[in-house]
Amino acid sequence: MEEEEEEDMGFVDFSSNGRDSSDQVMSEVHLGCPPCFSGPYVSHFTFPNQTPPPEQNIVMGLCNDLFKGDATSTNQIFSLDGDGDLVLTRRSKPSLNCGVTIQHKITSSIPSVGLQVWRAELVLADFVLHTMFTSSDFNGVVSLELGAGTGLVGILLARVARTVFLTDYDVEVLDNSATNVHLNSGMFKDHGTKVNVRELDWKRSWPPTPRAAGEFDFPSQRRYSWTLSEVEEADRASLLLAADVIYSEELTDAFFITLEKLMLTGSEKVLYLALEKRYNFSLDDLEVVANGYSHFRSYLKVDKECRELEDRSPRFVGECIDLAQIPQYIREYERGNDLEIWQIRHV
Repeated sequence: MEEEEEEDMGFVDFSSNGRDSSDQVMSEVHLGCPPCFSGPYVSHFTFPNQTPPPEQNIVMGLCNDLFKGDATSTNQIFSLDGDGDLVLTRRSKPSLNCGVTIQHKITSSIPSVGLQVWRAELVLADFVLHTMFTSSDFNGVVSLELGAGTGLVGILLARVARTVFLTDYDVEVLDNSATNVHLNSGMFKDHGTKVNVRELDWKRSWPPTPRAAGEFDFPSQRRYSWTLSEVEEADRASLLLAADVIYSEELTDAFFITLEKLMLTGSEKVLYLALEKRYNFSLDDLEVVANGYSHFRSYLKVDKECRELEDRSPRFVGECIDLAQIPQYIREYERGNDLEIWQIRHV
């Protein structure tokens, strides 16, 4: 990947203000895919199929394992023995890897960016995998992902969770997410995990209104609509996930309104949110700024710092996770400080 291309993609403007919704954008992750390819595309990811022994230091990363087209590849695993010496994996041994298959678009319109795979989605996937492999924190949880997009993160979590809700708004994105759940159902069906793809409009906030069978105008409405029991189960969720949902101030406001209502109902909840700082040139400031990121930070109280938001103190406390402490993140982290994962709770 050329440095010039990385910089250009880092300055994509995702704000719909003043832009035609038909404008096409492209994730940096997809650079190198066939040019001018407009149809669905399939990528394969691999990761270890068992929890590594605690004495081993496993170095892996989904960020570096995007395999294009129908090609498959085996992720290389490096581990250290008790003396700190490198242990080489013998090719003759059976592979411990299993994979996840994700259908996505290479480019999309701005309203349908959830059809693509984005960098923060991969980083959050690595965080979920790391937690799954090193602890039992996510075992048996009920989880709800906001703006799930391709569904990659929630599908990985489904290997250990009890119930996963993948939520988004655009019907085409929901259809694609449901396809990915079907493609990977063999990975978690033996665990008895329920994975539900559901519509959630942040501008209507939470809870969604359950509908009776005769209240639907279109089949897609019935397919992705909530039942009362599902809303009640989502209220009991303890884990919330989100990736690459911070790029528009209007949507950020709607996101936090929905998040607050979610966190004030049912069980105590924690959100892990991964984001990429997106920079744009500002005529007002005459410099490159990350206004979307600044607006996001205005919602958070960090340590003893309290930022004002419309004369109100923030009602969320956030802690930025040190990506350098997670082996999966190291290579991506060294590229710069534009990727972050936040742990957020309501106060």
